[in-house]
Amino acid sequence: MRNNYPIKFGTDGWRAIIGKDYTFANLKIVSQAVADYLGSNKRVVIGYDCRFMSDSFALAVAEVLRNNGIKTVLSDRPVPTPCVSFTVKKRSFDLGIMITASHNPAEYNGFKIKVSSGGAASPEITGKIEALLGVNPVKESVVTNLEITKENLSQDYVGFIRKYIDFKKIKNKRFRVLVDAMHGSGDSYIADILKGSKIKIEFLRNEFNPWFGGVRPEPVEENLKVLIERVKKEKFDLGIALDGDADRIACVAPGGVFISPQKILGLLALHLHQDKGFTGGIVKTIAGTTMIDKIADFLKVKLYETPVGFKYISELMEKEDILTGGEEAGGMGVKGYIPERDGIVAGLLLIEMMVYRNKNILKILNEMEKQFGRYYYLRKDIQLKKKIKLKKENLPKDILGKKVLQVKDYDGFKLICEDDSWLMLRVSGTEPIVRVYGEAKSLARSKKLIAYGSEMVLPDAL
Repeated sequence: MRNNYPIKFGTDGWRAIIGKDYTFANLKIVSQAVADYLGSNKRVVIGYDCRFMSDSFALAVAEVLRNNGIKTVLSDRPVPTPCVSFTVKKRSFDLGIMITASHNPAEYNGFKIKVSSGGAASPEITGKIEALLGVNPVKESVVTNLEITKENLSQDYVGFIRKYIDFKKIKNKRFRVLVDAMHGSGDSYIADILKGSKIKIEFLRNEFNPWFGGVRPEPVEENLKVLIERVKKEKFDLGIALDGDADRIACVAPGGVFISPQKILGLLALHLHQDKGFTGGIVKTIAGTTMIDKIADFLKVKLYETPVGFKYISELMEKEDILTGGEEAGGMGVKGYIPERDGIVAGLLLIEMMVYRNKNILKILNEMEKQFGRYYYLRKDIQLKKKIKLKKENLPKDILGKKVLQVKDYDGFKLICEDDSWLMLRVSGTEPIVRVYGEAKSLARSKKLIAYGSEMVLPDAL
């Protein structure tokens, strides 16, 4: 039955182009499937981001759930996705739904599902929901006396984070931080959480703009030119960029030095373990940097590796003792919170790390790379004109003069060479894109790896 509908849950929820596959009709069909999966007498909280018509889409979802006898709480304003995840866990909702397409271009919207722990719905759960698509007609009329309750979900979220970070230690420091909200729902949360402290927060692109100023709200280096320039020119101690629903992060150090999510994960692991005394393992994805292996070995903690997608990290955070987990796209999760990523919390922990060590982030970053090595990590996205399947046959035995020692193929193909450099090819789970990843101890080799991988993909992609 599910193959009759253009609704498919990928790496992180269902995403589609507004007006094409992302329509009120399809949204109601997937909402009915969620209601059928849950059954009546359940409780669901719904949030939405700043995208075009997200508030109207969220209300449509709430109405279908209400019509199925499910008690529904709807956010009264745009919120970060982790705010919904936090609310689900804190208030023991059966499920959370977030209307967002995260970092996708403005023409997209989406539908994320959070389970009772606050973590992302597993493939098993989303598979069951897909199997229920169209099984029952959408309940359009009200057959219950339940009302949709609109609430401010932000207050408890902000209050918890103020307690989670060491606010007492932070409040008298005078670091200057520039936050690029990328027109997303992260908006002014970092300033709200640090209210009453002497940390000076300034904002960039925090105005409401559902078209994101023509730039996809993804915190990658090429989208952060203004943030990089301002941090450099105005001598900020840290720049923080959040994606469209504020669950991902990238950073900029003094001098305009871009700090990739890979390095942020390393910084968080060191801070939580060395400064705060937390224990637990570290989780990275198959597309993660080798530097995390070195840090885990140094800290004598267990290293876990998962497929790409934070839902796999979420599952581990629920089952194992995890210090921190992160993905190359900027999603970071930490111990003692929710088993989900939160760009706002990650950014605040980096501020906290600067306070603990009394250094700006560039000095801390340089110390980390001096100890564990500097790795040059690059990624290139190749837009597809047609769907392709990456082929395992005829993979190279050596790459650019270095022998391939290992091939990992449980999520795309990762070819690891004898000098610790590696090349990876993977089809995106949310967009018609092939991602080419490369990492080496020199920028020149990393660039050559990306070029080599692109040549492998292009004949099939065009």
